[in-house]
Amino acid sequence: MKDIEKIIDHAKKYCVENGLNLTKKRRRVLHALLESRSALSAYELRELCKTEAGNLLPAMSIYRILEFLQDAGFVHRLNISNRYTACTHIACDHEHLFSQFLICVKCQVVTEINISELTMRNMRDNAESAGFELESPQLEINGVCYICKNKAA
Repeated sequence: MKDIEKIIDHAKKYCVENGLNLTKKRRRVLHALLESRSALSAYELRELCKTEAGNLLPAMSIYRILEFLQDAGFVHRLNISNRYTACTHIACDHEHLFSQFLICVKCQVVTEINISELTMRNMRDNAESAGFELESPQLEINGVCYICKNKAA
């Protein structure tokens, strides 16, 4: 991933421009997600984000921080595993498209890719013809990454 400090600076700038506050604790959680190759649970983040004195943040604080980061568009919640991953497009200034997450079932690495508007339109149309309305365009697909696949070979 890109230089983490530059991404954090971009997130701070975004927050200032939008009347949000990227507190020290929020930065710590975002930094932990940016450093991780795999998605992390709130409790894993809690362990990684101990205070300088070694104290754990309350679990509810971690969940509130994650909600803030998600609302700001800095992180995504993976519904299948109830884990969180940093958005690949934090430092981008363009409009974010629909995300698809490829999740390795062996090492839990997450790759975020974009889905075309046409693909999303087709999915919505297919869902509607089956009597459903999509609530979230987010797609999560489990598989095996090339690194794990090559280790097994």
